[in-house]
Amino acid sequence: MTDPTSLPDFPPSPNERPLRGRVLDVLLDEGYRPDIDDDGDVAVKVQGQQLYLRCTEGDFTVLRVFGQWRLDDVVGDELARLRACNSVSSRLSVAKTTLGDGILVVSADHLVTTATPLQMVVTSSLELVLTAVNLWHESLREITEG
Repeated sequence: MTDPTSLPDFPPSPNERPLRGRVLDVLLDEGYRPDIDDDGDVAVKVQGQQLYLRCTEGDFTVLRVFGQWRLDDVVGDELARLRACNSVSSRLSVAKTTLGDGILVVSADHLVTTATPLQMVVTSSLELVLTAVNLWHESLREITEG
């Protein structure tokens, strides 16, 4: 027999659910097969590329969609690669490109509220990150062949 004074264990309302659970739901609804990596990020393959979604909750709830690419076989010195990063970041207002230790990182950060259309933000950000990677390669090609 349960304790009549104990409170029932109801699941949180959709507005109170942790962002990571809501992001997983969006990805599953879109037909992806997400996983949780060792850092607690949501990992998902999109068009054969491994991307990640980091959910940070606190005073502000932030969603970062990002990918990382090792540049071992990519032509161009560090200055050319950094110029390509700058070119992409200046052309796309949401996506950022950074370079460190021969790794290109492309990310899109979003402040998330209960009114945020999460499905649209997640799917468009996944595409935006991949588009930014393609733009980075095009910019690098223009800089090095230039």
